[in-house]
Amino acid sequence: MASFSESSATSGLPLAAMRSPRGTQRTLTQQSVLASASPSFHLNRANTILRLLSRAMVEISVGSENTQYVLHEKLLCYRSKFFAKNLHDDAKSESETKKLELPDDEDESFEQFVGWLYSGQLRAPEEEHDLGMLFELYLMGEKWHVPKLVEETLESVRLFYQRHDAYPGLRRVQYVYANTDGDSPMRKLLVQSVARFLVLGDGMLQHWEKALRKNGQLAVDIIMCVQQWHMDPARVPDAREESCVPKDEPDEQDEQEEEDEQEEVEAEQEDGEEQEEQQVKQEPQSDGEGDEEGDTTMVNGVNGHD
Repeated sequence: MASFSESSATSGLPLAAMRSPRGTQRTLTQQSVLASASPSFHLNRANTILRLLSRAMVEISVGSENTQYVLHEKLLCYRSKFFAKNLHDDAKSESETKKLELPDDEDESFEQFVGWLYSGQLRAPEEEHDLGMLFELYLMGEKWHVPKLVEETLESVRLFYQRHDAYPGLRRVQYVYANTDGDSPMRKLLVQSVARFLVLGDGMLQHWEKALRKNGQLAVDIIMCVQQWHMDPARVPDAREESCVPKDEPDEQDEQEEEDEQEEVEAEQEDGEEQEEQQVKQEPQSDGEGDEEGDTTMVNGVNGHD
């Protein structure tokens, strides 16, 4: 049973865990949680949290292993409209511990939620696999109506992709689509990022092409996102301005006409050569007079005969 009590706060006990017949029990101390906050943990936020650490507690059973947490009711209701509604409907008095079951949630994710609940801090992701827990926390924020958690996880995911000059992978996008509605801020962030990746990329990756063929909603969302960019028409190719008939590939009739014309030209050239040869044969032969004089060679400008 995870508890965060005022009595444990004075003991200074560290974060501990133990087993019980009813499932895993965890004990959280006020000192240990506040000590885990980053140096930037503001005093006013700490004061707000301390003010919400009332005596009224709530026992929450999480997951299939029935892991139990005992948390401060006032703090939980302050953060979440979901818990406020469910716990305020309970007619028990403030001195009695109220109970709530969350069998469909994961124990590890809920533990991270409890850490954020008391510290108000999220661990910045260093590698891509660190995003998994952030997406889990985001979905908890949407499901339990925790606006601050939604805002902070969304910003943390955005900063990760920006700092690493990266884009969401298909697996992340599919997971968010399967667990969010169309107006989800996380879904919009991922779609806008993927749209830019696909428009500026060289070609379409095979796994993305396959996914877009199957998930019509994702494809429509990407197209709508691109439309909202209001791109300069001059930079977008217009297929209406170019002829659909290839200019460098004439049809078969044109090719046949060119071949016929070439054959006619070649035939005319052959006829002309034959006529020239006949004219040369018909010219009269010389009688040989003046051959001796004509055969003399000029050497240094002087006739070769003495």
